[in-house]
Amino acid sequence: MTMIILDRDGVINYDSDAYIKSVEEFIPIPGSLEAIVRLNAAGIQVTVVTNQSGIARGYYDVETLQAMHLKLANLLTTMGGKIDRIYFCPHGPTDNCSCRKPKPGMLQQALQDLDEKAIHATMIGDSVSDLAAAEAAGVGSILVRTGKGERSIKSIEENNTYKRYRKVAVYDDLNAAVTDILLKASDK
Repeated sequence: MTMIILDRDGVINYDSDAYIKSVEEFIPIPGSLEAIVRLNAAGIQVTVVTNQSGIARGYYDVETLQAMHLKLANLLTTMGGKIDRIYFCPHGPTDNCSCRKPKPGMLQQALQDLDEKAIHATMIGDSVSDLAAAEAAGVGSILVRTGKGERSIKSIEENNTYKRYRKVAVYDDLNAAVTDILLKASDK
């Protein structure tokens, strides 16, 4: 069984330093939904793991977050696609929880919930915290340039602490990453 684990903001939908606080602000990045549908068609599980500290900060509530995810589900359904599971961390950066990326809690839960003995999982994200969570959970990782991707690439290049991520594959966006994933899978 193969699973692709996606970060949400900056990978599936546009991100904002002011947070995505409403259903109206949840706008898919062109090609991202099509990429998810292509993963579904290839029999690949698609899971989302997303830090949502805007809840802890009081910018929006869990019901608003659920409405955003319902919008995502409805958009995908009209295209013949789906997200198998969504995990979110509602905590702030100082809450010291085990689920907030870069900690691996959400990824570990996703792997455990899939309940498969043989699994190949890859995390696709736009931040160093996504890469660190993937590393800590023992799964592969891919970085996209959308969202905070360009800032993350610069941070990786300039910060020796992150030099271990210099060999992580980088793609323009989710659609480009999925195209390569599916191409490599068809070559096997």
